[in-house]
Amino acid sequence: MISLLLAELGAMGCGLGAGIATIGAGLGIGKIGGSAMDAIARQPEATGKIQTNMILTSAFVEGVALFAVVACAFLIK
Repeated sequence: MISLLLAELGAMGCGLGAGIATIGAGLGIGKIGGSAMDAIARQPEATGKIQTNMILTSAFVEGVALFAVVACAFLIK
C-alpha cells in the first residue's frame, strides 16, 4: 500500500516538474522577446544581431525545457 502511494506521488512529482519547466521556459522566452523588442526600439540599426541572439537564446531555453520534460517522463516509469 505504501509502495503504491509513493509511486503515485513520484509520478505526480514528475508531472509537476514537467509543468514547472514548461511554464518557466514560456516565461523566459517571453522575457527574451520583450527585451529584444526594447533593444530594437533603442537601436534599430542593430536589428539583425539582436534577432539572431534572441533566436539562439530562445532555442537554448527551449532545449533545456525539452530536456527537463523528457527527464521527467523517463522518471515516471
